[in-house]
Amino acid sequence: MHPVADPTLAVASPSPLATRFRGFLPVVVDVETGGFDWNRHALLEIAVAPIDIDSAGRLFVGEITSSHVVPAPGTEIDPKSLEVTGIDLDHPFRDAKPERIALDRVFGPVREACKRHGCQRAILVGHNAHFDLNFLNAAVARSGHKRNPFHPFSVFDTVTLAGVAYGQTVLARAVHAAGLEWDGAQAHSAVYDTERTAQLFCRIVNAWSSVPPAQ
Repeated sequence: MHPVADPTLAVASPSPLATRFRGFLPVVVDVETGGFDWNRHALLEIAVAPIDIDSAGRLFVGEITSSHVVPAPGTEIDPKSLEVTGIDLDHPFRDAKPERIALDRVFGPVREACKRHGCQRAILVGHNAHFDLNFLNAAVARSGHKRNPFHPFSVFDTVTLAGVAYGQTVLARAVHAAGLEWDGAQAHSAVYDTERTAQLFCRIVNAWSSVPPAQ
């Protein structure tokens, strides 16, 4: 289907990145949460990394923006999820923001990147991407945010891409198969997982030697 256009975004002439993905800007997103149910569990961390392109047409990872998030009123936290992520909600340096402010923080650079590349909308790239998108959409709905730059349901999933490219679907194994480093001690941090997922996405796309002409 055609991208859902946001008329406030596409102001520049389309860059090679926009034409490569039919008007979409790939933006890698990772969330850390208080559980698996986006309808009731809290969003605790979010990080985004717009993908960029060099003069040779190769993708690279743009600047990462992140925010710790204050659990929204009415949401729940499963203690087992904190054991996995290692998040300390009471850490004095956590500097968590309410959902609306956290979304503003990460959406700003995404919107700027869309404008710079002449893209109509951002598309979420993630490992098990619909998990991240569902939590993002739930936070947008709770906070009443009106300027979400992401497509509401389309994604690029690195689980599928890595399965096709390397025969691996677990993020750590896919990263290793792509010839990249993985530090298990830093895993389950939104920033670290975003960086590695973004590098994996770029490695796979850059290895794709030919792109069919746009229809």
